[in-house]
Amino acid sequence: MTATLGEVVAALEARFDPALAEDWDAVGLVCGDPAEPVGRVLVAVDPVAAVVDEAVETGAGLLVTHHPLFLTAVHGVPADDPKGRLVHRLVRAGCGLFVAHTNADRAADVGVNDALAAVLGLTGARPLQPAAPARGGPRPGGRARRADDAGRVRRARRRRPPRHDRRRPGGRRPGPAGAHGRRLRGSGGSLLPAAAAAGADVLLTSDLRHHPVSEAGEAPGPALCDVAHFASEWPWVPVVADVLTTDLSGRVEAVASRRRTDPWTVHRGAEGDRTAGSAG
Repeated sequence: MTATLGEVVAALEARFDPALAEDWDAVGLVCGDPAEPVGRVLVAVDPVAAVVDEAVETGAGLLVTHHPLFLTAVHGVPADDPKGRLVHRLVRAGCGLFVAHTNADRAADVGVNDALAAVLGLTGARPLQPAAPARGGPRPGGRARRADDAGRVRRARRRRPPRHDRRRPGGRRPGPAGAHGRRLRGSGGSLLPAAAAAGADVLLTSDLRHHPVSEAGEAPGPALCDVAHFASEWPWVPVVADVLTTDLSGRVEAVASRRRTDPWTVHRGAEGDRTAGSAG
């Protein structure tokens, strides 16, 4: 059994409303014919060459990614351009590309924030920002959730996707050792004031910048926990695969990509430089 690409897109947009996306974002169908049949869907974080190869090799009719392929104005997709080459490869293989980005961050129950909170075992979610019915207004960003103890924070290191080197720490945080977190979750350093207003003890996010972290340490507020960007978003991937298979009554087989596409592949450890290999 199969569904049309249009039916798959409709199912995805029912879960990840495009109206929840930021104005600057680029979400939705990037390429593909809505009338074409789709029997297999691959879900991943990044639309990069390794993932496109996986989609083509496994016969996927649609690749769903969290990160957009294009975020700035595009005036052409020549095959000698790295991103244009991916579009040509997908089109030649009859595989579409769909993006759910900031709308997936904010989606209720099956969004990126909720997926990460779920693997940490957190309960009582509520958005740090209010929802809005359409683009142009405040949207629900981040999640405030209750953690039973600091052990929930440590679970983030054990329940994220495989790292290149399992001895490499999965996160970093300033503050005293042994600090306990009562509330946890966030989406970006810009939500630090909202997290403080919500009474959060910990803001868990990615890509925090040096100066805001330094300044935050000089004032009362949540402790900050910075985890790898890719690792914080990967838990959403199998969630999408599961709900898409269910929502389309098994007419498509949706699977989670196991390709590790974190661009940070080298780190310095006790034994000197160590270059990462592929994920198992």
